[in-house]
Amino acid sequence: MKSLKKVLSPQRLRQMPEQFSWVDQALVQRHFIDRCDARAAALYLFLITVADAQGLSYYGDATLTQRLRMNAEELGAARAHLITLELIAYQAPLYQVLAFPGTQAAARAGPAARGVPAPPAGVQRSHSNTGPESLAQWFKQLEKRRVGL
Repeated sequence: MKSLKKVLSPQRLRQMPEQFSWVDQALVQRHFIDRCDARAAALYLFLITVADAQGLSYYGDATLTQRLRMNAEELGAARAHLITLELIAYQAPLYQVLAFPGTQAAARAGPAARGVPAPPAGVQRSHSNTGPESLAQWFKQLEKRRVGL
């Protein structure tokens, strides 16, 4: 028997906010979250939360390291990883959250137009899965980091 979906709290039904901050389900469905470590995922979550309708944000390194509880090296590595996955473009101090690779918007722009550098000749992009296996594990890692465990 097929179960029916039912809204659990109709008075709290989420509406599209004015500041545009929906998380695209492709993040999970196309396994991008599987390729992110906890720091890269935290940076991506922050950027999609604060970005405007064009995906733009001007948060600086000092603010991001403080808000995300990372040092400068960790932030740089998280940013580089998101650029490699073609999820963001960055030109200090501007970030742009990008359309997912393979979408119509991404195909129209092309990697160079989106500010994503091409890898050096003969080098392939790495898509290793060395991070958490699930969002639950990712949140546990973030919580441990937050409380200093």
